[in-house]
Amino acid sequence: MGDTAGAFVDVYDWSSGFGSKYANPASGLPSLGYQVSFRPQGDAIAIGHFSSPFISAYPWNPGFGTKYSNPATLPAAAGFGVAFRPQGDAIVAAIAGSPQVIGYSWSSGFGTKYADPATLPSSTVNGIAFRPAGDAVAVSATTSPYIHGYPWSSGWGTKYADPATLVSNNAQDVTFRPQGDVVALAHNTSPYTSAWAWSSGFGSKFANPATLITSQANAVAYNPAGTLIAFAWASTPYVVVYNWSSGFGSKYADPATTPTGTGRGVAFNTTGDAIAVSHDTSPAITVYPWSSGFGTKYANPSTLPSGSGRKVTFYP
Repeated sequence: MGDTAGAFVDVYDWSSGFGSKYANPASGLPSLGYQVSFRPQGDAIAIGHFSSPFISAYPWNPGFGTKYSNPATLPAAAGFGVAFRPQGDAIVAAIAGSPQVIGYSWSSGFGTKYADPATLPSSTVNGIAFRPAGDAVAVSATTSPYIHGYPWSSGWGTKYADPATLVSNNAQDVTFRPQGDVVALAHNTSPYTSAWAWSSGFGSKFANPATLITSQANAVAYNPAGTLIAFAWASTPYVVVYNWSSGFGSKYADPATTPTGTGRGVAFNTTGDAIAVSHDTSPAITVYPWSSGFGTKYANPSTLPSGSGRKVTFYP
């Protein structure tokens, strides 16, 4: 989990609840961590953060190894998002300044920087995600059209046409459904949650959920089966989950014990039987069992993060 104090990243054992916290990396992050991502092969962890070098990565086995050398060509500003390609041969980041997206080859560390896309987003990019097949990248941005898509094949391709139906304000986070047929967005204005069909580009926008959330959505995630979609958001109860089947379905009942502050990140574990929310106030991370709805909140970790929670992920 990325956080706002201490080592700026915290990792815990997980087996039906929080285990021990791993020792912080010997070379910690220099500043606030925004996004954390494990390489799908499980042997590396990358973090986007506030100050130079803006993106850092470590071997993982399990626990932090010696920090990889920084990229030869650094991003120009804060790394708000970071994602490995599912094949593990590339890493991309969402950047607060031009170029707003950046990508590197990956082989036991950062390789050569890919040429920038011919058409860049025109403002800060908050989130970035590969399609599960590794053949496309979606990014969420702070100015219209707020969501961008690019083909990926050994680098950035020509930007896809914008969606026919756009959202109206700052987009925070973006993800693909595991089946690769939907791209979903968390954003700042009603309906706060949006999704489009995907097939070699943006298709039709799905109808809004019947039960809308009422304030900014900060993060979005599908469960591994693609049958649920979750959002972390800025008002109580701070997390919401909907059924998904060819669009937004019914909303699940809120958890009995809600997170304690604005939801910043959300993730299902790889077996789909737990859901984690990172949030603004202590304990900074809250996790629930999931079986047809929220179960009783797991006990907090014995060693809490030392700052607010930003984004959260499970080990693959």
